Amino acid sequence: MSAKRLFTESQYKEDEPAEKQLKPSLLSVASDIGKVIGLNSMNKILSDLEPRLRRLVNEELENALSNSHFFTRFHSLETQAEVETSSCLQLMFNKKVLPPTLFTASKIADKDNNPLQVVLVESSTTSAGTDHDLSLYPTKIEIVVLNGGFPLGGGETWSSEEFNKNIMKERDGKRPLLAGELCVTMKERLAHVGDIEFTDNSSWIRCRKFRLGARVVPGSYKGTVRILEAITEPFVVKDHRGESYKKNHPPMLEDEVWRLEKIGRHGKFHEKLSSQGINTVQDFLKLSVVDTPRLREILGTGMSEKMWEVTIKHARTCVLGNKQYSFQGNNNCVFILNPICEVVGALIDVDGQLVTVAPSDLSVLTNYNIESLVRAAYENWNSLQEVPGNYIFQ
Repeated sequence: MSAKRLFTESQYKEDEPAEKQLKPSLLSVASDIGKVIGLNSMNKILSDLEPRLRRLVNEELENALSNSHFFTRFHSLETQAEVETSSCLQLMFNKKVLPPTLFTASKIADKDNNPLQVVLVESSTTSAGTDHDLSLYPTKIEIVVLNGGFPLGGGETWSSEEFNKNIMKERDGKRPLLAGELCVTMKERLAHVGDIEFTDNSSWIRCRKFRLGARVVPGSYKGTVRILEAITEPFVVKDHRGESYKKNHPPMLEDEVWRLEKIGRHGKFHEKLSSQGINTVQDFLKLSVVDTPRLREILGTGMSEKMWEVTIKHARTCVLGNKQYSFQGNNNCVFILNPICEVVGALIDVDGQLVTVAPSDLSVLTNYNIESLVRAAYENWNSLQEVPGNYIFQ
């Protein structure tokens, strides 16, 4: 038997027909061709779709922007900023500080109870030229109510848009928030604000406070530069029903003692003071001058040191007026006291002539116990004589 011939795999493939050996290669080429054709087709499809896709994207972007205030806001602020860089004029209230609490149906005045005024001044934030023609014709100024939280961060400048956005309107079903002479004429850079009053309180807004603002009425000013609006400091507005309980700043001598801070009407401090004949601010101040420990004793331990400091500080802002009173001492000496029993001078008879002694020189009167004389004057207050004409002590 002849030995069998053994074939290796390579030898076997060499003996295969040529068409069978080429088949895998043809399949590979065909696959590559298919991929190229598919890729070309996809590129053609994308090329055809590209204009349509671009159009759709642009349309959607335009729609989104048309429904957004962002770009409008940005553009307006940018334009406004360009205008405001040339602004060199601004309105200001003559007194920015109003009383910390106002009441509805009460005339609005500044902290010194004087009528409000609006003045036009040069802005300190720019060196641009002044509109010198402003004084040649009147300009209308409008008084408005602002949110007490404006401007954010306590800034000193703002755009017209920001200012107008913070103007407060009345609540639904209510009267206009501010009543009275709201439009005034400015002449020679000064406008006098007439009688205006609030018709509603400020408790319904988040910060619980209002500001007053003043702006140029659109169309009344023919100049080219923007005039920055005026604002007051924030304040609280309460219903007039609460006015009967308000604290006066400053208090008056004849005010009831509960008008002082930390002394509530019909409260325990009020009752304790009334029981000792201390009914007015003047009574309170007189005893504080003559015998402070006695006054503290009347108020009792319920009034802490901190509360006392608030009360006495408020009382000492009282307007004393010009009245003076004389109290006859011994040895031909007359002491002059103010309405709260403080010695403001003395008159001494020297050889038939009256010599005045100023408060700073009272220490030379060694023959007199000033403290005891003041106490005697206090105890006999109703018998003191009012001095006819004020003495001037240097």
